[in-house]
Amino acid sequence: MSFNFFSLDYVYYPVSGILWVWHKVFGSFMGADNGWAWVLSVVFLVFTLRAILFKPFMKQMNSQLRMQELQPQMKKIREKYKDDRQRQSEELMKLNKEAGVNPLAGCLPALIQAPVFLGLFHVLREFKPGKTENYFFGQNDVGSFVDAKLFANSNGTGGAPLSSFITMPQNELAALGGHHATVVWVAIPLMILAGIATHMTSRKSIARQSAAAAEAPQTAIMNKVMLYLFPLGVVAGGPFFPLAILIYWLSNNTWTFGQLFVAHRIQDRQKAELASVVEAEQQAASFTKPRPGAKPVDPKRPLINPVSMDKTGTDKSGPASGTNGTGTTNGSTGTGSTNGSSPAGQRPAPGARPAGARPGGPGKKKTRKR
Repeated sequence: MSFNFFSLDYVYYPVSGILWVWHKVFGSFMGADNGWAWVLSVVFLVFTLRAILFKPFMKQMNSQLRMQELQPQMKKIREKYKDDRQRQSEELMKLNKEAGVNPLAGCLPALIQAPVFLGLFHVLREFKPGKTENYFFGQNDVGSFVDAKLFANSNGTGGAPLSSFITMPQNELAALGGHHATVVWVAIPLMILAGIATHMTSRKSIARQSAAAAEAPQTAIMNKVMLYLFPLGVVAGGPFFPLAILIYWLSNNTWTFGQLFVAHRIQDRQKAELASVVEAEQQAASFTKPRPGAKPVDPKRPLINPVSMDKTGTDKSGPASGTNGTGTTNGSTGTGSTNGSSPAGQRPAPGARPAGARPGGPGKKKTRKR
């Protein structure tokens, strides 16, 4: 088992190892040479790799979402500094830095995923007649994959070998024991379904774009390529690829569609939680902040009910039950009458007499008659 770093062997070996494990699982009860055991092994290989790469995928989605939110501001900067490219670049970098967005962060997860899927494609292509090994697979395993057929006869002849394709020469197909009509009837539905899955995945992804991002000329062109050219490419290239590759395409795009659904639900929940937190903070700020022109309330100063004040500012609400007008306790009568003065312990209102004051005023100096 040779290893070459520069030939992406560090990717091929893990991919083939995962496929080997799944084949052992399904082959244990379906048969090692069973075609459907190999089909399920390919499908679950794709699902396993996509599950491992889900976290980088979410980082890419979040980065794209933040970039879309900045599109209106970026558009204004481009229009404002359209004649000064250097200043435009500086302002865009400043905007990204203030928003905590790194444009390259959205590309890194895609760069991580690309070698993985190239490795998967390469491993499946290496199951060829006459091969003695395929990374983790030995000669017997390679022969088992090559001889695996779908819809074969009871004696094992005919059917559609997983390593066959529509444009395969007749002599090579005969060497695999396959039947051309069966290969066509298996490949065409896989091609169509893979193309539909690709189109639906692209449509779901484009639906999340903001209006400002979708109006950009480059984005509009790329959206059309994703919606129509990629699906047509899958259908047009289908006749030249083995059935195992078509199964891989269908499984991968189906998983991507479901993963987008889950990722969008997670993003919507995060946005709703963030919006609720911001709303709560705004409500809390509105209660503590005085209205424009209003005098801040001193919590240490007792409040006077403005409804009980007469035109002179005297408190007309009267003392509580069990007190007289001077604020002293009158437990025997409890009349609650008032003499117009403020209760004891409370600051007199403007223009009111202090409690217990006589009409002449307590501070008036008496004169002695001579």
